Amino acid sequence: MRSRSSTLHGIRRKFAALSALAIGAALAVAVPTPASATARVDNPYVGAKAYVNPQWSAKAAAEPGGSVIADEPSFVWMDRIAAIEGAGDAMSLREHLDEALDQGANLFQVVIYDLPGRDCAALASNGELGPTELDRYKTEYIDPIADVLDDPAYASLRIVAVIEPDSLPNIVTNAGGEAGATEACAVMKANGNYEKGVGYALHTLAAIPNVYNYIDAAHHGWLGWDTNLAPAVDEFKKAATSEGATVADVHGFIVNTANYSALQEPYVKVTDSVNGTTVRQSKWVDWNQYVDELTYAQGLRSLLVSRGGFDSGIGMLIDTARNGWGGSARPSGAGPTTNVDDYVNGGRIDRRIHAGNWCNQKGAGIGERPKSAPAAGIDAYVWAKPPGESDGNSQPIENDEGKGFDRMCDPTYTGNGRNGNNLTGALSDSPLAGHWFSAQFQELVRNAYPPLDGGGGGDDDTQAPSAPTGLTVTGKTSGSVSLSWSASTDNTGVTAYDVYRAGVQVGSSATTSFTDSGLTASTAYSYTVKARDAAGNVSAASAAVSATTSAGGGTGTGTLKVQYKNNDSSATDNQIRMGLQLVNTGSTAVNLSTVKVRYWFTPEAGASTFDTACDYAVLGCGSVTTGVTASGSSAAGASHYLEVGFGSGSGSLAAGASTGEIQLRLNKTDWSNFNEADDYSRTADTAYADASKIGVYVGSTLTWGTAP
Repeated sequence: MRSRSSTLHGIRRKFAALSALAIGAALAVAVPTPASATARVDNPYVGAKAYVNPQWSAKAAAEPGGSVIADEPSFVWMDRIAAIEGAGDAMSLREHLDEALDQGANLFQVVIYDLPGRDCAALASNGELGPTELDRYKTEYIDPIADVLDDPAYASLRIVAVIEPDSLPNIVTNAGGEAGATEACAVMKANGNYEKGVGYALHTLAAIPNVYNYIDAAHHGWLGWDTNLAPAVDEFKKAATSEGATVADVHGFIVNTANYSALQEPYVKVTDSVNGTTVRQSKWVDWNQYVDELTYAQGLRSLLVSRGGFDSGIGMLIDTARNGWGGSARPSGAGPTTNVDDYVNGGRIDRRIHAGNWCNQKGAGIGERPKSAPAAGIDAYVWAKPPGESDGNSQPIENDEGKGFDRMCDPTYTGNGRNGNNLTGALSDSPLAGHWFSAQFQELVRNAYPPLDGGGGGDDDTQAPSAPTGLTVTGKTSGSVSLSWSASTDNTGVTAYDVYRAGVQVGSSATTSFTDSGLTASTAYSYTVKARDAAGNVSAASAAVSATTSAGGGTGTGTLKVQYKNNDSSATDNQIRMGLQLVNTGSTAVNLSTVKVRYWFTPEAGASTFDTACDYAVLGCGSVTTGVTASGSSAAGASHYLEVGFGSGSGSLAAGASTGEIQLRLNKTDWSNFNEADDYSRTADTAYADASKIGVYVGSTLTWGTAP
């Protein structure tokens, strides 16, 4: 290791004591014993003690209130060739790794970020390599990084590598004549060097046994539309099978990298409607299929498995470094119902002017602290973009880092097609991307959500919320139980409710309801709920409630099951609206073109012909077929059925995978009203639950559910 300046040695002396403490405590549950090699694990964050960058930590600790988060782990960015050996006073990659060993860490996080023609849609993060310099990228950048990471000295570290933010998503949305498309992105789409570069990085780094590759997958406000999701998965697959790479070289994906999209929107749901107008039609949502990053990450994961052929065990990461959106501007409830825009704007946590704004956003706050396995399908919440590092300069600045001046970082700029021609919402007087931005860091600390324990000059919060009351079973099927309860109170505010089945936690909810699915038919279950606040204080358990799941085809006889949610609060209007998703519970893939789903109902009076529509599908509505048929059944509420099928191009549903959400509706051609109250397949579930009265057929064989 080459010697560093006295500044570096001073930093190391200053943080020697810190390194001996529980650095990265949010992720640390065990301190590993040094070993010559690390056994590969399903989730590298579980049981990990993550590396804290001492140079970032020193800057954070020097800011007012910053000491509260100075020991949080974040990623080290290799944003140019010189960063490998250390540019200026910055530590080299090898020095970071040595420091990780000194800290007793067993998890190291690095961002691989220097593609040819890097970030073709944002000048602030342009890179040093030209569009055609793929060979330099391979030999001068990826190969030297791999040589360092492959050193046996670091074999005890789990090394998480985020591969090339802001590259492949640009090919999907900004390279083909769309609003905000750029000539630079068109060039990169034509020459294929994004796919080739990502493929080479995946293949080269995956050859190192202790490296875990995660591909950047943008955020819901970039790829969350039906027209973008499937093409994005195809683009990821293309890159992951280029330059010798295979999908097996991909351990997972990361969303919201260096962005501000809210983790969860507790008061705005994509299925909400106001006076008959859906939330999706609001100016803010603009027909997007998602309103937050957690649902986007989980939905995208399902599609990556079912359409992209990625392993069913892939995990997702969510960058929560700057998406807290706390402070006085944070809504405490739903917006007014005067119209859908007032409802969304009054209740949304994300306070940006437009979801396309990405540079040094005003009002943003520190988000969830790094945490392993926080939700289904999510490997970890991470801090990919270290808080306090600028997104880009607000005015032109001469530099030798290849970084340009992007007007999206100028607070006076009135925008472009990618942000709906709105003001940028950027802070003024910002430095070059990656450079320390003190004003931004202080704003992030002030607006942190959950609030920073010990921040803001107040006493530490040690008061637990009150225990939830009124726990009630609101619905059940053969495979699920739905619960609701009354809200708890707390001196600073409840952030989540943890749900326990027979004393074992089975999930969490930001609201006062939850559906526990995947259960066994005709089986008794007992539940309690505990409230949790931002400081981690947990209430006493609620009184227990018991429920016995229904009898019937709850577990099915095949390897597929269907889950349903009711998207229509009125049982007597002129449409039937629902969400469906198929889950493969078996050990082998199922060809979707052989599968049919039947939802039984009765139309009452009026026309006997029907119109059907797919409003949204993770698979893409083009892969979904719908039609109504008279069933010939004399059973109550089952004279007709809606049959849902899948086209020949829909592919296979992998073992353990879900199709993701499919939003459907139907109406009579004369638009007369239904009375759904007695329909055979309808339930009141507003969250996905196993549906034992919706049939799944493979060929002509009923493999799930009970037919009328």
